[in-house]
Amino acid sequence: MTQLTLAKAQAIIAGALAHSRAQNYAPMGVAVLDARGVLKAFGIEDGSALRRADIAIGKAYGALSMGVGSRTLGVRAVERPHFISAVNAAIGGSMIPVAGGVLILGDDKSIIGCVGVTGDTSDNDEAAALAGIAAAGLAAHPS
Repeated sequence: MTQLTLAKAQAIIAGALAHSRAQNYAPMGVAVLDARGVLKAFGIEDGSALRRADIAIGKAYGALSMGVGSRTLGVRAVERPHFISAVNAAIGGSMIPVAGGVLILGDDKSIIGCVGVTGDTSDNDEAAALAGIAAAGLAAHPS
């Protein structure tokens, strides 16, 4: 079974930030959580907004809590706002239901963690998350 090591988490961050710079995105924050929802690593670029860490963690934590990417949570928030609101309350108010939270899969397709990226548009945040996961040699499940 694939493990989400510190080295892999740091590689995800480096890959996400490299992608962001290559695309000229706004300054990014990248959080990587393990399968338990514990912060494994975090990186933030100079010039980033004050609460980017909380947002990146919220994207990842919400996705991990529900077992789907944060883009899917955003769709569900539109379709079933009361449900997403209740889930957010149940998990301590830390869900950010917009694209940018992407599940990380192990070799056996089990969820081994999640990455949350914030700083630019949600679509660009998700693209950076996917690039980071790929750069670390891992598989992603964005939706």
